Amino acid sequence: MAQSDSPYPVQFAVDYPDGARDRFTVFFRVLFIIPILIVIGAVSGQSGGIQSFGGAAGGTLFIAPLLMIVFRQKYPRWWFDWNLALSRFTNRVGAYIFMMGDDYPPTDEEQAVHLEFSYPNAENDLNRWLPIVKWLLAIPHYIILIVLWVLLVIAVIISWLAILITGNYPRGLFDFAVGVMRWSNRVSAYAFLLVTDVYPPFRLSP
Repeated sequence: MAQSDSPYPVQFAVDYPDGARDRFTVFFRVLFIIPILIVIGAVSGQSGGIQSFGGAAGGTLFIAPLLMIVFRQKYPRWWFDWNLALSRFTNRVGAYIFMMGDDYPPTDEEQAVHLEFSYPNAENDLNRWLPIVKWLLAIPHYIILIVLWVLLVIAVIISWLAILITGNYPRGLFDFAVGVMRWSNRVSAYAFLLVTDVYPPFRLSP
């Protein structure tokens, strides 16, 4: 499992919202998110909260790229572009749900949420057999992420109250939320999007 102290191939950041927050949309955020959740459910192939990774009804393309990498050492560009675009969209929706901004998440604009990872040369950059076991190798991350996401829910609730009272998202809690999302994106890119063989670092920071 290759790992390095250099910047990870998957980069994620959210711009901290300066200025006064819209307390009205923050207070009713649980209602405002319903339309965009319907949209994201339609494009990501989710049913009952379970995401389709096969791609037959949308969702992250996982099985098809895995098979192509293993048997052909190829990662079709349009599959990569779809996974990147869907990941960016879901992260924009996630940031809105976590009240990290007040702009409603669009389907095709970056806004304040930035996710980048490079298109891999499957023949030179990816081990053709590693995709078979990446999801298994990432188990330690799943365990840690379960704990982190529980803490994130608590942090979001506290931040919700703080925004309503003070008009600001506590910077420490904001950075924690960004860190958890960054960690999750790294694990997803490694284990499911299959765009890198560099093992995700155990850290919240870039």
